[in-house]
Amino acid sequence: MSGNLFVVAAPSGAGKTTLVRLLLEREASVHLSISYTTRSPRPGEQDGREYHFVDTVAFQAMIARHEFLEWAEVHGNFYGTSQKWIADQLAAGHDVLLEIDWQGAQQVRKLFPQAIGIFILPPSMEELTRRLTGRGTDSADVIARRLAAAQAEMRHVGEFDYVIINDQLAQALEELLAVVRASRLSFGAQRVRHAALFERLI
Repeated sequence: MSGNLFVVAAPSGAGKTTLVRLLLEREASVHLSISYTTRSPRPGEQDGREYHFVDTVAFQAMIARHEFLEWAEVHGNFYGTSQKWIADQLAAGHDVLLEIDWQGAQQVRKLFPQAIGIFILPPSMEELTRRLTGRGTDSADVIARRLAAAQAEMRHVGEFDYVIINDQLAQALEELLAVVRASRLSFGAQRVRHAALFERLI
């Protein structure tokens, strides 16, 4: 497989979705994996763009057929990644980005140990609270649960290769771009992508 697999995780409200969207605008060669989920669409979300929205029965059937590279239950909803789609993309030499949680990242590493883990942190709990409240999409109870979950999630930051603190969005984006671009220049990646050249030169 010649493509890089990037796994980006973060607690809710850290700015992961925004950073990933901006990265994809700058790096068209990175393909975003669209996860399946049982949660309801938020305003403006479209099926097949942000997520593949399915009901719990359909999701459970996909689990039974072993169709997921990883899946997890988060905040009472299920999320999962298509294993075949990821494998096909990597085999074709495409870079793939997974926007998932730490549980999913653990599952991915078991099958793809070469996956490059990137964790996005907020600059403070106060800022995280402000961002979650500012969305205006969740109730106070939901926000309280997300904040409690965020603290638990951030304890897994040491399981990732790179950590980006999203204080200033522009700087965080440049750091994310730097990780993606540098990863393509590793010996392993270059040897696979330019096998014929390596054969001639070495």
